[in-house]
Amino acid sequence: MIVTTILKVIWMVAAVGLTALVLLHSPKGDGLGGLGGQAQLFTSTKSAETTLNRVTWTLTVLFMGLTVVLSAGWLDAAATTPAL
Repeated sequence: MIVTTILKVIWMVAAVGLTALVLLHSPKGDGLGGLGGQAQLFTSTKSAETTLNRVTWTLTVLFMGLTVVLSAGWLDAAATTPAL
């Protein structure tokens, strides 16, 4: 029961962190700024974008993995199964 609660807390933190990181990403399209050739003025550094992508993918895998484990009920089934 305690393990399930800890995993649910980690799952919620991953969800909030993933939401924040997705909002921090720079838009990929130029939009109207590409018309005047000024799209290159406001680009972020490449290393910051790479790090942001890695952290976002890590939280995505963690969130999806915990979603499968928590929704399948595998931890609850293991807790109620008697040891042999």
